[in-house]
Order: sequence, then structure tokens, then C-alpha cells
Amino acid sequence: MPIASLTKVMTALVILRDHPLGGNAAGPSIRVDRQAAIEAGNRDESTVPITAGQILTERRLLELTLIPSGNNAARLLARWDAGSERAFVRRMNAVAAELGMRDTIYTGASGYEPTTVSTAVDQLKLARQAMRNPVLRDIVATVRTTVPGIAGEIVNSNKLLGLHGVVGMKTGTSTAAGGALLWAVRPASGDRDRLILGVVLRQGDPGDTLAERKEAAFTASRRLIAAARRHVDSGTPAS
Repeated sequence: MPIASLTKVMTALVILRDHPLGGNAAGPSIRVDRQAAIEAGNRDESTVPITAGQILTERRLLELTLIPSGNNAARLLARWDAGSERAFVRRMNAVAAELGMRDTIYTGASGYEPTTVSTAVDQLKLARQAMRNPVLRDIVATVRTTVPGIAGEIVNSNKLLGLHGVVGMKTGTSTAAGGALLWAVRPASGDRDRLILGVVLRQGDPGDTLAERKEAAFTASRRLIAAARRHVDSGTPAS
């Protein structure tokens, strides 16, 4: 089924594979192109207010891709990495095949296209790999940040962060996908060497607004997180 902005986890993973960052390194500087600036005005999708000629680092653009879920930031990173979004999508699908994501097809870097589809099983395969990358792990755990040249705070679209042991990772909402949430949680014991990973897809009813579908994903995830933490800490296998 369509996965909307969960797509951006793969986008970030591919970027960090091609251009690794160590520790708190900002990475290379990237100039915002005209296309990304024009897309900032798109009212029918999630974007971030960047302007043509603005210089942002790789890390800042990854933050703008994953924290507020900027579609134009994701597509800009794709063009910077591979020369075109189409070429970058080929990289995404190659990495998906490498990770054994047999039922996943990426058709864009942002998840805006309903033709980007996956399954819960495949998204968990991606989550395991993504949370091994310390930079990606740090970014998806960021509740809020500021970016030079952008007014105000950048707030994470995942409102469960910091609650119930949640330390990541990505929201996704669209008419085709419904509400989706890929999440990473610490066990109730607080064991920092273990993570519980989960995902919900296609939450909400057909007549719901996008906000209602996103809320449905949060509600379903809260239930799953509570049950998973109980099972992990009790030693009982979760079904």
C-alpha cells in the first residue's frame, strides 16, 4: 500500500550511505536550486520554506527532510546526490532489494506519489537498518530545532517523540496512504542497548481528514507500543 512520507527514511539512508557523516559533522554545503524554492510554495504537500541560492549543509537538509517532513528538501537531496530524482530513485530501489524489501517500489524521494508502495514487513526491515546509523538515529529523535535562514522553530511531525519511550522515527499521511507511523521505542526497563521497532499503515477511515488519519496512526501506535513494551519487559513473546 502507499506509504507517503515513510519514504523519506529510505531517502535519508541512501544519502548517508553515499555521503556518510561522522558524529556532529555538518557535511558538505548544498545550494538550494530554483526547483526546490518553487516547490516551497506548493500548498497541497508538506514543504519547508527554503529559497533559491540559500546554502544549507547536508545535515540541515536531512533534518528538514525528516523532522518537519519537507518534500522539497527530500527531492533537493536526491538531485544533489544522483543528478536527478529519477536516478536517485533507482538507488533507493537497489538498496531496498539489498535489504530484502521484496514488496517495495519507490517512485519518488518524498513519498508524495501514491505509486510508492510497501508493506509493514518491509518497512521494519528498513527501520532496523536505519536505526543503526547514528546520524539518522539522532535526527529522528529530535523534537525541535532551528535552521539558519528559516524563521522560528522546526517542530517534528511525530508528536509521540519523548513519550512512552519513543525515540523515532517517521510519520506519513496522504489521501492514498491514510495515516502511517514508523516508530522506534526503548523498552520500559530503559535498556539503551535495545529498541522495539514497529509500524502502522493505512490508519483512519476514507471520509477522515488528513489530520484525523494522522491522529489515528498515533492512537494505533500508542496501543501497540504499550503492548510491545509489556511483552518485552515480561519476557513474553509478542504476537
